[in-house]
Amino acid sequence: MRGAQIVAAARGWLGTPYRHQCSLKGEGADCLGLVRGVWREVMGVEPEAPPPYRPDWAEVGGEEALWAAARRWLVEIPPGRAGLGDVLLFRMAAGAQAKHCAVLSAVEGPERGMIHAYWGRSVVESWMGPWWRRRLVAVFRWPEPLAGI
Repeated sequence: MRGAQIVAAARGWLGTPYRHQCSLKGEGADCLGLVRGVWREVMGVEPEAPPPYRPDWAEVGGEEALWAAARRWLVEIPPGRAGLGDVLLFRMAAGAQAKHCAVLSAVEGPERGMIHAYWGRSVVESWMGPWWRRRLVAVFRWPEPLAGI
């Protein structure tokens, strides 16, 4: 039930245009904005506002800012234990900081699925093929309690 509620909330964002540093369903979101919006729907008020960030923030910084923020508010679990609704973090290039996040939306079948804000397009649901699986670096579970559960 818990994972299904999170996935349903994330699916409500499908088609939302990609907009850097936004988090408004139907209007615009980046990958962090999607997770923030799901947080508001299932958890309530966001615990902190992200600082302003440039589109290339992970290429120019040396700190794992996204990973650190996820550790403050979510529960880190081993990637092999990822389940429906968990938040996934990806490192887009070797040596770069983790800079992309998604919600795990399907755990059955030949490939897992995820919902994420796809740069230059919109919030989409896609398969986690080999390219994504190689870049997965961390998985986080939502803290208890979820609103409405």
